[in-house]
Amino acid sequence: MSKQQNHEFQQWWNKQRENHLNHGNTSSSTDLLFNDHKPETSNFLAVELGNADLTVDKERTRSARQIKHVWLLKLIQVASSIAYVATGFVSLVKTANRRIGAESSSDRFSYRFEKRFYRVIKVFLVVVVLLLAFEVLAYFRGWHFSPPTVRQAADLVEFVYAHWLEVRADYLAPPLRSLTNVCVVLFLVQSVDRLVLVVGCFWIRFKRIKPVAEFEYCCSEDSGGGVEVEEDYPMVLVQIPMCNEREVYQQSISAVCIQDWPRERMLVQILDDSDDTTVQALIKAEVSRWQHRGVHIVYRHRLVRTGYKAGNLKSAMSCDYVKDYEFVAIFDADFQPAPDFLKRTIPHFKGNDELALVQTRWCFVNKDENLLTRLQNINLTFHFEVEQQVNGVFINFFGFNGTAGVWRIKALEDCGGWLERTTVEDMDIAVRAHLKGWKFIYLNDVKCMCELPESYAAYKKQQHRWHSGPMQLFRLCFMDIIRSKMSFLKKANLIFLFFLLRKLILPFYSFTLFCIILPLTMFLPEAQLPAWVVCYVPGIMSVLNILPAPRSFPFIVPYLLFENTMSVTKFNAMISGLFKLGSSYEWVVTKKLGRSSESDLLAFAETEEKEKEIPLSIDHPRSRIFRVQERNGKTVCIGRNLLLLSFC
Repeated sequence: MSKQQNHEFQQWWNKQRENHLNHGNTSSSTDLLFNDHKPETSNFLAVELGNADLTVDKERTRSARQIKHVWLLKLIQVASSIAYVATGFVSLVKTANRRIGAESSSDRFSYRFEKRFYRVIKVFLVVVVLLLAFEVLAYFRGWHFSPPTVRQAADLVEFVYAHWLEVRADYLAPPLRSLTNVCVVLFLVQSVDRLVLVVGCFWIRFKRIKPVAEFEYCCSEDSGGGVEVEEDYPMVLVQIPMCNEREVYQQSISAVCIQDWPRERMLVQILDDSDDTTVQALIKAEVSRWQHRGVHIVYRHRLVRTGYKAGNLKSAMSCDYVKDYEFVAIFDADFQPAPDFLKRTIPHFKGNDELALVQTRWCFVNKDENLLTRLQNINLTFHFEVEQQVNGVFINFFGFNGTAGVWRIKALEDCGGWLERTTVEDMDIAVRAHLKGWKFIYLNDVKCMCELPESYAAYKKQQHRWHSGPMQLFRLCFMDIIRSKMSFLKKANLIFLFFLLRKLILPFYSFTLFCIILPLTMFLPEAQLPAWVVCYVPGIMSVLNILPAPRSFPFIVPYLLFENTMSVTKFNAMISGLFKLGSSYEWVVTKKLGRSSESDLLAFAETEEKEKEIPLSIDHPRSRIFRVQERNGKTVCIGRNLLLLSFC
């Protein structure tokens, strides 16, 4: 195929040739174009393109087209981005509407009461945005550098801004400064309390202080072939309250039934409040299987579910056979105590008749699942490592965590048993036992595996209950504390430290200082916060909170922001509990996914001396056993979901 002819060059060439023929131009430029009179150069042409104006015009034309195409592409990209954002926003609104429509009646009931509080926050947000726009306008007009006065105002906008400056300085700034000073004082008091707790924790570690039992149960391999006396093992009642716990019922029942404790000296109560008949049937079948293996385990189901968890435990303690037992261990449905849990906790009661409770530490199987679980792990690690341990060592009192603890039944009966008056029945019974003079012990080295909520919705409901319940309890038992026979220091600790400082003041100043005052100081410079209040002290407190969990240091910035965000929920819960507003008495079961302690079970499997693979099958599809191990003449089965299923 021949090369396509260049028409533009041909037209330019013909034009130059016509000019040469018409004008007889003999300039050097024409001589270079063609020389027909010279026979030696008749077959060659020399062309000078230096003055080709048409080529320059052509290049300019092409550049303009390229710029046009670039701008068109940019406009297309902007349009695509706007369409993407609009589609995402519409999808978000539809998802929110679907979730609101799918909520239960109780959720919608609680939402109506919470709507007022969040409406106030929305109004505050709108006011802040308007003030920001007003300040931007004032900045561009130069009023920030030379503030106008009412007399010097040239137009309506300047007149309004001058009046705003007077109102701001005379009426808004003074009360805001007073509120700021109050919050700063509360902030400093709470920071000092946090610092004292951390110093106490360091002292405990430095001195290696920990509760020591008068005796310890010997392991089977260390007993030298001797016969253990059955009377050394007191009668223990183990309770597992649950409600629609389809995902975790099996692992908790299995972990409790394999306790290294004489079967004749232990009874397991499965307290099922489920309203799902399918879940009830599954739990009954699991209980029946363990009964056939010789475990003393009973299933209880209430027809009328009143009082939530407190009502469930109160009903179980009213059984006639409970009087034959001395201690009761309580585990929530997602907790997996180690086989030696009772052997490490019960000995602390011997020779200590004033001891009512032995609380153990929580450990989390899913703490690294996502950012939310990592941030929860920071707070709960500080709570157990610092708060519970320091209070247990120095004052023998702390709040019962509701699970993974062993109670003396006599102490429960002495303080009135379980009451249904609040949503924090665990803290309620701990305070009443403390008022009766009973003591508590916290064991930081005894750990019980459990699960953290992995969704924000479940975590928010849990935090609402945890922060509204203490205010309900404080309102109900304040006069009982005043009238009690405790010493003045114990009363002061219970009222000012346990309730006011750590349960009321902390959410109040967090919300007020960082969610209200700090944004308002952008528009009220007369009430500026010091830099050490905004940056330095919160940073130091965050570092202290993360010290017990050093692996979480990379998340210090998200943790600080997350705590300020959650202060809205905690403040709302605290107010609703203190003044009996909204859903303060609503109990929502925290959603669980059935995580298991995989690393611990795998490590346990690798340390066994005798191990054999056999195929087994069990009715439940999630419990297919694939490994059986022999240990000290007993058999331990590990299922696919890595849970200890049988110990027979």
